[in-house]
Amino acid sequence: MARIEIQKTYKIYIGGQFPRTESGRYYPLKNKKGDVIANICLCSRKDFRNAEVAARAAQSGWGSRAAFNRAQILYRIAEMLEGRKEQFISELLLQGSTLAAAKKEVEISIDRMVYYSGWCDKFQAIYSSVNPVASSHFNFSVPEPTGVVAIIADETTSLLGLVTAIAPVIAGGNTCIVLASETKPLCAVTFAEVLNSSDLPGGVVNILTGTAAELHEHFSNHMDVNTVIYYRNNKAEIKTIKENASLNVKRVFVYNKINIATEKAESPYFIFDTQEIKTTWHPIENIGASKAGY
Repeated sequence: MARIEIQKTYKIYIGGQFPRTESGRYYPLKNKKGDVIANICLCSRKDFRNAEVAARAAQSGWGSRAAFNRAQILYRIAEMLEGRKEQFISELLLQGSTLAAAKKEVEISIDRMVYYSGWCDKFQAIYSSVNPVASSHFNFSVPEPTGVVAIIADETTSLLGLVTAIAPVIAGGNTCIVLASETKPLCAVTFAEVLNSSDLPGGVVNILTGTAAELHEHFSNHMDVNTVIYYRNNKAEIKTIKENASLNVKRVFVYNKINIATEKAESPYFIFDTQEIKTTWHPIENIGASKAGY
């Protein structure tokens, strides 16, 4: 008898685990010929809430890590992407990419992760400042992570859109929940396997699959989400996200005019977007008086 090949089961990624969607729903993913190539979890509001709880629990630990350690972990992710390059290329081919386009997407994704690993311990030096004040104080301003970031990733790419969205957010010490591409979700689940076997703590990145039409409201109206990032072009969804974000004054960034395959999608400003500036005052001792007293 001919051997039956074991097909991969595509799940979601929450808190360092690979559960199925709590709703039990799925949708069939088809190739260009109309053949079903995978069954993909159709996530619900409950999945998003579970992911947010995991992201919030992981945020303080991840945000308080030394910046050079975050850099090491992002570089490790890039190393593992390099080692599994052929697997990602094969998944991109399965989803309709040409061989040349698949190789390019994977290589840019790897290089982009390396790029942001290099910024982990440098962006604070650029965006920090010592501020002139009229009183006898030192006044320092430093960027700190905003917290939990909800991301609706690019729909047109499978791997590059994820890496472009996730890398600057976690480089700055935030945690995130990401909705992968609906039509090209395969690399998202494999990328989650890379994250899980790297040194990235569980809950720092949580990856869901499903439809933005169903989930964009939940991403934007959850009261314990600090920032929403949107990479798509649906005007109705953008309008709803901005309205819901006003309920607890979330930040909203719409990156739908950026070609993520170019260098314009790489910048420390994308890290800075999910930072808050903390200003500290410290009194200056009267040096002359202290010497006289001594």
